[in-house]
Amino acid sequence: MYGTFQLALKYIHYHLTATNGKGHGVHSPFVFNFITDVLNDSRFFYAYDQVERLREQLLINNTKIEVQDHGAGSSVMASRTRTIKDIARWSLKSPKYARLLFRMVHCYQPHTIVELGTSFGITTAYLAAANTASEVFTFEGAETIAALAKQHFAHLELHNIHPVTGNFDNTLQPALQKIQQVDFAFVDGNHRKEPALRYFNWLLPYAQPASVFVFDDIHWSAEMEEAWQIIQSHPSVTCSIDLFFIGIVFFTPDIKIKQNFSIRF
Repeated sequence: MYGTFQLALKYIHYHLTATNGKGHGVHSPFVFNFITDVLNDSRFFYAYDQVERLREQLLINNTKIEVQDHGAGSSVMASRTRTIKDIARWSLKSPKYARLLFRMVHCYQPHTIVELGTSFGITTAYLAAANTASEVFTFEGAETIAALAKQHFAHLELHNIHPVTGNFDNTLQPALQKIQQVDFAFVDGNHRKEPALRYFNWLLPYAQPASVFVFDDIHWSAEMEEAWQIIQSHPSVTCSIDLFFIGIVFFTPDIKIKQNFSIRF
């Protein structure tokens, strides 16, 4: 993982070199529509308050739990015994990006959603609430965390979520064979090059022209940056958007020439 100072320098470079977040100078109609209709959609949706109340409760919960980590691990929590509030503080996607995921699902209306890395279910809840007609398959490696997430889904009365517990390497492929189609994917939970590329390649055969894949923490480390570069250069990807903390790839055939954008957000 990059250190705080190095990551800050990378963010400053991104901020200075990225395309204006208002869409000025973007000549792709598809990307311009993404910027105006999704990125800059300032509406406050009904689900935001309910999910954020859950986040607030998690951030003050001092309960200690045992955590099994199958991913790259935490840079700030070495012990397997951790408080819920500490896990929530470091693992949950910020409201800004969680709400962006909500708006993407709300705009594109995917039917089948796959999330790798449930954690306590905050982003899962945003994904599921954005389109209650969708089916959200969310994967979590740590059994104790997955059990708490299930309780949260029941509390929020989100009945379109299908939790899958266990190591992604063992659970993802069998589930994909049953799901058959992935319209939207959010890949989180293992910030290493080889697993990130493996999961991308496993998801890819189930993508459709309208599918959207989102990758978390693409600048988290040198190897995650390498993985992101390989993903965005894949022949099936027609457009990629780098928002620094997440990367988004599209497969739409409407874009005839591959385009990679870095957009300020």
